[in-house]
Amino acid sequence: MANIDKGLYAAPQGIESLAEDPEMDIEVDGMDPEIPEGGMTITLGDESETEGDDEFNDNLAEFLDEKVMSEIAGDLMGEYESDANSRKDWLDTYVDGLELLGLKLEDRTEPWPGACNVFHPLLTETLVKFQADTIMETFPAAGPVKTQIIGKQTKEKDDAAERVREDMNYQLTEKMPEYRPEHERMLWGLGLCGNAFKKVYYDPSLERQVSVFVPAEDIVVPYGASSLMTAPRVTHVMRKTENEMRKLQVAGFYLDVDLGEPSHVIEQVEKKIAEKMGFNATMDDRFKILEIHTDLDLEGYEDEDEDGDPTGIALPYVVTLEAGSGTVLAIRRNWQPEDKTKQKRNHFVHYGYIPGFGFYCFGLIHLIGAATKSGTVLLRQLVDAGTLSNLPGGYKTRGLRVKADDTPISPGEFRDVDVPSGSIRDNILPLPYKEPSQVLQSLMTSIIEEGRRLGGAADLQVADMSANSPVGTTLAILERTLKVMGAVQARIHYAMKQEFKLLSAIIRDYTPTEYSYEPEEGGRKAKQGDYDMVEVIPVSDPNAATMSQKVVQYQAVMQMAQASPQIYDLPELNRQMLEVLGIKNIGKLIPTEDDQIPKDPVFENMALMNCKPVKAFINQDHESHIKVHQAAMQDPKIAALMGQNPQAQAIQAAAYAHVNEHIAFQYRKQIEEQLGVQLPSMEDKTAPEVDDGVAKLIALAAAKLSAKNASEAQQQKAQEASQDPLVQIQQQELEIKKQDAQTKAQKAQADIEIDRAKIEVDKMRIESTERIALTTLEAKDSTAHKGLDIKHALEGHKMNMQHEHHGGKLDAQLQQQNATTDFQQQQLQQQQQQQQQQQQQSEVSNGASNAGTTVE
Repeated sequence: MANIDKGLYAAPQGIESLAEDPEMDIEVDGMDPEIPEGGMTITLGDESETEGDDEFNDNLAEFLDEKVMSEIAGDLMGEYESDANSRKDWLDTYVDGLELLGLKLEDRTEPWPGACNVFHPLLTETLVKFQADTIMETFPAAGPVKTQIIGKQTKEKDDAAERVREDMNYQLTEKMPEYRPEHERMLWGLGLCGNAFKKVYYDPSLERQVSVFVPAEDIVVPYGASSLMTAPRVTHVMRKTENEMRKLQVAGFYLDVDLGEPSHVIEQVEKKIAEKMGFNATMDDRFKILEIHTDLDLEGYEDEDEDGDPTGIALPYVVTLEAGSGTVLAIRRNWQPEDKTKQKRNHFVHYGYIPGFGFYCFGLIHLIGAATKSGTVLLRQLVDAGTLSNLPGGYKTRGLRVKADDTPISPGEFRDVDVPSGSIRDNILPLPYKEPSQVLQSLMTSIIEEGRRLGGAADLQVADMSANSPVGTTLAILERTLKVMGAVQARIHYAMKQEFKLLSAIIRDYTPTEYSYEPEEGGRKAKQGDYDMVEVIPVSDPNAATMSQKVVQYQAVMQMAQASPQIYDLPELNRQMLEVLGIKNIGKLIPTEDDQIPKDPVFENMALMNCKPVKAFINQDHESHIKVHQAAMQDPKIAALMGQNPQAQAIQAAAYAHVNEHIAFQYRKQIEEQLGVQLPSMEDKTAPEVDDGVAKLIALAAAKLSAKNASEAQQQKAQEASQDPLVQIQQQELEIKKQDAQTKAQKAQADIEIDRAKIEVDKMRIESTERIALTTLEAKDSTAHKGLDIKHALEGHKMNMQHEHHGGKLDAQLQQQNATTDFQQQQLQQQQQQQQQQQQQSEVSNGASNAGTTVE
């Protein structure tokens, strides 16, 4: 049997494709082929897995005993009747309120033929307004779907989210042309009765997913249930023709049993609904099918524990019955094959208007139906009073005759009257009808306004508001006025999110896992992995019911941004504002930094001057970029021209901000050079202990970098100071003082040498004196006869000493004269050097004065 898991709850259209039996008998002439020795048998596909899936999706009604199925049918029919009776009051109010829509035109005969039959449009007006506002909010022209990334945001996930968003919107707007009409029908039914349902499944005849609207009267749930997932039973009432039923039986979807003829009986609820909507419903020649989603403990298919013993737990099944005969047509499992917990699969989405006491919500009929009925009564009374006042009736005498009294009198026409006696006035007595009552008019207006306020259709009195009112005041008034509709929109947003989850799961299952080629135009389509990384959500905003409310909200934020622009991303704020207004090609109007690519510094300067966004990238040469940007900012010609631009301050702020980006990236690269490793990316999330360790290493690297930069700054400062003319003059003065000190030191050294020579002379004189004294002593000891020789010897010795003393004195004088001559030569050289330095200082002073004149 064909695999019909995805089409288990499909509509009967195109069932012919299911009737085709994929199993074919292949006959081979002669004997069956034998596999030669050394050959092998190749099995295409996993037969066990396919057989397991087919067995799981089998119609269990084919294997159960008729008695068991009869008992199941009897129990389920009784429970269905009980569930239908539990919502009787809610359904009666809904059916009776359909008349208040005024969609059926009829002539009234009470209190007289031709009396006013108008219905007050309060209910219809509120319903139409709700449907129009909601369809524009939930289904814009670009599509109803947007995506939300699951987990950490990366470039890969951003691309996947964009592909999924485009694919889902394409599916809902192009591949599913019935989705928007079904959605609008759902909104009409939702506002009217407070409940609407969508059934999501895969249609094998269309080979795609479908989401059809199911009216609230066709979904029967116990009134005390809280939701579809927790309800003990969910019954979908369907009607199918004999031909549709036969197709399903032939396809193996239903048991091939004789159902007889349809009952041809229309239920009272269906009949009332048809009559209220202006249709004539007398009989229905279709089968009434009950598709009941419930829990059963089937004999032979019990839930078992790990030991294989029955647990007695009822499992989710889908049981299909024919209501007229009570015949069971199908029983199928209602959980995923791989789900060990066997949780119930949900195929319906419940949209609610205003939650009430039970499962079924309240709609506009329940909320403002009474106000609409009262307004209708009062409006008819006012119209009838006006009719009687304009065309009053009364009494006349029996004998009074008016010619052609069966036609009204035309303007300017006078007719003949036969008066039996007296005047015409005496023979006619008009009844005292009054004009329409102002009290009734005021009462009707009050009731209608209260009904509009309750239904959320009250109009905002913009004319009563001052044009100078703050945005916050306007926002508060809007929020108060749209409070009810805002809550309803939030519930619709939640239900649509559940519907999109079911649709995206089906689309994902039938989407290729990978594409082996790159398209020539455009990007790749979405694949299964893309759907696993993102979550599909409605494009509507649950915090704002209408576009006007969103616009006022953004205006309030933009006013705050004007006060503190440095903390807001103004381009992104304006982009979101344009998205709210529905403007197309926003990327061309306001390009973002994410769209930027690395550019050279000159192009960046051009973009800054034209007020276009620029972005620094970590792999750029930041030092060169900073120099080019600073050169442009310090250029006097550019500064003079840009100073005339009214956006000069904004351009300067953007330029400084861009330079700061380069400085930040350069600092990061310098820290990485100090560490010798690359720092983690800004998008990477690491453990806290890893962050602490990295922070300590960065602190050490930052200290080294700071010391290095401080040393370079000192060197740069010293180099700049050495090029200062004043500093150069001071250095020359220090050099002169140094030379003076050296000259003084040389003179002191010469004086020391002279003093040393004098000491040597005195020493020699003392030695001579000592020798003379020794000679004298020796002479006293000599004999007298040697007196003459001694005398001559003494005289000769005396003459020698005088000669020596005179010669030493001459040598000392000569050395002193030589030292004096050397000192005078050194002084002369110093004077010449001083004259040269003074001349150089004079030239430097003249050059500095000329430079100052040039600067001035």
